[in-house]
Parts: sequence; C-alpha cells; structure tokens
Amino acid sequence: MAHAEVHDHNTPLEYQSETGRLNILGFWIFLGAEIALFSTLFATYLVLMYRTADGPTPHELFELKGVLIETFLLLTSSFTCGIAIHEMRKRNRKGLFVWMIITLLLGAGFLGYEIYEFVTYVHEGAALGTSAFWSGFFVIVGTHGLHVTMGIAWITLILIQVARRGLTPQTSAKVFISSLYWHFLDVVWIFIFTAVYLTGMVLHNG
Repeated sequence: MAHAEVHDHNTPLEYQSETGRLNILGFWIFLGAEIALFSTLFATYLVLMYRTADGPTPHELFELKGVLIETFLLLTSSFTCGIAIHEMRKRNRKGLFVWMIITLLLGAGFLGYEIYEFVTYVHEGAALGTSAFWSGFFVIVGTHGLHVTMGIAWITLILIQVARRGLTPQTSAKVFISSLYWHFLDVVWIFIFTAVYLTGMVLHNG
C-alpha cells in the first residue's frame, strides 16, 4: 500500500516527498566520501609542500590578487545559490532560474580565472611534472576545478528538468541537493585558499 505523504504547510518543498527526503539523506552520506577524498589530497599536498626541487616556489608564482578574485566569485556564487533556494521554496520558478543562472555564471568566471592561472604557471615553468610540490598543487586545485565544472553541468541539466516539469517535490529535491554540492565546493575552496595559497606564500617567503 502506498504511503501517504504527510507534511504541514511549513515543510520546505524539497522535503515534501519521501523520495526527496531519502535522496537528500543519501547525498549527505555521499558528501562524507567527498570529504575523505579531499582530506587525502590535502594530506598529500602538505607532505609535498617543500619538495619544489629546482622548480619555481609558490612564493615566486602565487599572486594574491588573482586568488582573491577567484575566492570572491565562488563565495558570491554560494550566496546567490542560497537566494535561488529561497525563491524555490516560495515556488517562484522565475526567481529560481535568475539566481541560479547568476550562480552558474559566477562559477564559470571562477573556472576562467583558474584556467588562466594554470596556463600562466605552466608558461613560467611550473607544470605537473616540474616537482612533487607542483604535482600536488595541480592535482588538488585541478580536482576542485573539475568538481566545479561537473557542478555547473549538473545544475544546468536540473534547471532544464525544472523548465519541463515545473517545480515539484521531486525536482525541487534535485535542486536542493545540487545546492548542497555547490556549498560544499565553496567550503573546500576556503581550505584550498588557506592551506595551499596563503600557507604557500607565507612559508616559502624568503
């Protein structure tokens, strides 16, 4: 016998179906695996921090201005993503689309700066095989960038579903889960900003 969906008027749209609630719970478990992945990459990077061999040091190549721009773009996208979820809960589909598209554009801007940064470093002689340090750097920052790329593609596909099917408990649960993923990437970036860029510039200074 099918279970009747029981919820009061104040229940957020994404929690109004049992499938949605289970999917959201399952995604939190998935994020636990992602935390383990990035923890491993951080540990590897920190072990290799001083192994620059004869290649450039992070102090010579890291530029705070570019990293701050990347950080501003990604953190702002987290804020606009939160507004998009707020609009979704008001069943305002247009508001959801506007703020989520702004989120995607900010994410694309972040990726653009990151690609520019990578190209600049390679041009300056710091490639993946230059030293153990630069291998660790490109792997951890590149993995995060790959996740942002997948996030943009994923959210875009979900928005297409919402455009076709409307805002339902099922589609709203997908939007909410994708927002959790986006906020998670912002948190990871804060750790990268601190452990990779700031620490690299300070410890290799002089």
